Amino acid sequence: MNRTLPVVIIKLTMLIVLSLFAMTNVFAAQVVDARPDAIASETTKYQRAQIQGIEIAYREAGNSENPAIVLLHGFPTSSHMFRKLIPRLAKEYYVIAPDYPGYGSSDQPPADKFDYSFENFTAVVDELLQQIRVPNYVLYVMDYGAPVGFRLFAKHPERVRGFVIQNGNAYSEGLKEFWDPLKQYWKNPTAANGNKLRPFFELKATKWQWTHGIPEERQHLVSPDNWIHDQYLLDRPGNKNIQLRMFLDYRTNVDQYAHWQSLFRKHQPPALLVWGKNDVIFPEPGAHAFKKDLKDLEFHLLDTGHFALETHASFIAQRMLAFLDRTKE
Repeated sequence: MNRTLPVVIIKLTMLIVLSLFAMTNVFAAQVVDARPDAIASETTKYQRAQIQGIEIAYREAGNSENPAIVLLHGFPTSSHMFRKLIPRLAKEYYVIAPDYPGYGSSDQPPADKFDYSFENFTAVVDELLQQIRVPNYVLYVMDYGAPVGFRLFAKHPERVRGFVIQNGNAYSEGLKEFWDPLKQYWKNPTAANGNKLRPFFELKATKWQWTHGIPEERQHLVSPDNWIHDQYLLDRPGNKNIQLRMFLDYRTNVDQYAHWQSLFRKHQPPALLVWGKNDVIFPEPGAHAFKKDLKDLEFHLLDTGHFALETHASFIAQRMLAFLDRTKE
């Protein structure tokens, strides 16, 4: 009998066993890969709430037992502008970022059937925070988010643990030449004056908002998704009429500046200011004006434009985490 035959049989048997084992592992790996992502506490969840008969969308991340930070977006964007920031905060804080009516993924009721105003946006955010049982919070205010946040502060100063202020105005010093066409519309809200503002709702202006003031060597950090996303929403039927109504209503915020400033002096909320110093819409003098009334103010001017998170998300998140840590109750 050939003595090598048993050895060959043994080797073949081992090869078959190893092949079956490998196939089993591949199958197991495929099964594991097919499972949905684990939902970690810092994972951003896309939620909806019924408020004033419409659906309000909001991003939510973090443990609801942790201190809350509410992120209030500007024009012409939505909570999408906070996509880089939310994961950096959610490991330690409960993060809420709503979309106002007519913005982002929230419903867009017709302008003649809904109160599109900063006062009502404040009421919507206030009701949302009560629905999800957020008793107190720090507010990140930017652009349109500033008047919404400061109105919320005027309603509930005891609930606001502090502010993160990023290119959001509360002083006449922050309304320079850019605002002259809007001031003309406030003074004389005719169709002709309104039509002069409609180019602000077109792609060229939307892209400009995201890119102006950013040094050339940092332009590559700004994703085109920003203006593509925003313009898609601006181009929805009826949306530009809503934006024009909000442009007109912005004058009611200017009327509130003196009141907000008095509340700053009275309550002295701690504040972190991170401001794109090259912003034409809300220029640097508007940032310095907060020094007049806020004593506990950490102040940073950044070499960027209106949407500072596009180029300075890491720095802003770092300063926010330190700031939020000291505003915990």
